[in-house]
Amino acid sequence: MSTDEPRYNDEGVLKKKHYKRELNRLQEELVKLQYWIKEHDLRVCVVFEGRDAAGKGGVIKRITRRLNPRVARVVALGKPTEREQGQWYFQRYVEQLPTEGEMVLFDRSWYNRAGVERVMGFCTDEEYEEFLRTCPEFERMLVRSGIILVKYWFSISDEEQERRFQKRNEDPKRRWKLSPMDLEARSRWADYSEAKDRMFEHTDTDEAPWHVVNADVKRHARLNCISHLLDQIDYEDLTPDPIELPPRQDDTGHERPPIDSQNWVPARFGSNPVDD
Repeated sequence: MSTDEPRYNDEGVLKKKHYKRELNRLQEELVKLQYWIKEHDLRVCVVFEGRDAAGKGGVIKRITRRLNPRVARVVALGKPTEREQGQWYFQRYVEQLPTEGEMVLFDRSWYNRAGVERVMGFCTDEEYEEFLRTCPEFERMLVRSGIILVKYWFSISDEEQERRFQKRNEDPKRRWKLSPMDLEARSRWADYSEAKDRMFEHTDTDEAPWHVVNADVKRHARLNCISHLLDQIDYEDLTPDPIELPPRQDDTGHERPPIDSQNWVPARFGSNPVDD
């Protein structure tokens, strides 16, 4: 491949082969980070927030794709139960915070109160104002306790969000992503903008700053976010060397039942084994 070949297409988007190469490299680095987190008992909490269809889920999938789910865990809480509604607001999120040697990625978080709950009227004015007062202190407590807290806001233009909404609507495989809440939010773009700005005003602190990701181009957003996340922790490569696999046990003479005695899934592709 010529070194003079442009990496970006005519629209300014990183070409697919360059994107895949860089994503693969970053995913290898995430595996190294995973070993470091486990070895040093780190507690890492990553919060993903932003507009609907901004691509938060796609980034989370690329981060966790090659990682051990026992080390990298995704939290995407649904509507609170009746019991949870009677708890201290942050209580159900506290239960999901990382333990030693774990990284937790919140696909939306306690910031629901500052966004969807505020705009949709799911909380009272008093509850909303209390959240804005309490959240910075809550996050300072997390940081003081030793948790590494990283917060991302995925910023998307209204034109790009509309394009992605239309694409979801046209694709039966993606239509499930258009929830009634997403559709309602379309008519409240300005309200969400105001809520986001006020949220930043109160919660963009020195101890737990917001990091804004330009999400209009998915490839760029994924690579930029993962690169930034890797920069937040000073890690070294603790990937173990290849091991010598032990020999497989020899045949003990056990007579196994006929293959056709098992209930095989029909082989619509390829073929199932048969007895000799």
